[in-house]
Amino acid sequence: MVRAARAASGVEDVVVATSTAPGDDAVAELGEELGVQVVRGSEDDVLSRFVLALEETGADAVVRLTADCPLADPSLISAVVGMWKADPSLDYTATTLVRTLPRGLDVELASRDALLTADAEAESFHRTHVTSYLYDSKRYFRTMGLVVQPAANDLRVTLDTVEDGEMLDAVVAELGDRAPAWHEVVDLLRSRPDITRINAGVRQKKLADG
Repeated sequence: MVRAARAASGVEDVVVATSTAPGDDAVAELGEELGVQVVRGSEDDVLSRFVLALEETGADAVVRLTADCPLADPSLISAVVGMWKADPSLDYTATTLVRTLPRGLDVELASRDALLTADAEAESFHRTHVTSYLYDSKRYFRTMGLVVQPAANDLRVTLDTVEDGEMLDAVVAELGDRAPAWHEVVDLLRSRPDITRINAGVRQKKLADG
């Protein structure tokens, strides 16, 4: 994840925003070893951690990359950042507003003002999911989404279960230990049903399930 973020255009600072829970000590230590800034906050109120990263860096916007998406593509990150830089009046840009990419290649960007508004107003599961208040609330936010064709949103490369981990290991064994392009991942999975079958039985939780 750190390598992918560092390779993306338009990203100035890479921050690992983890919790203060003892179980995340190893995450913080790895971030420090990799030479990136580490901030630590609430385990459950993930939104507050992003605000902490915002305050520590003074950033105009924050790109959200979740650690359960280890195949992040620097070109997708660059594209989402580029959309916002082309129109900084946007509150939120993402690959997820209309999902056409495999689950696990998610990239989201929230402007500073939008993230601070969410922090001031969001409650319940919105504080766990960080950005959901920006696209799933009654408040008006200006958003823009990135889509690809042909759609590949039936595929899954996120890490939630043991089966997901086995499938990701199989992908890395084929593509190498690097940040692959999204279309490389899609092409591999389309051509290798033996790999997609590994986690075919896993079902994604609904947003409100936390």
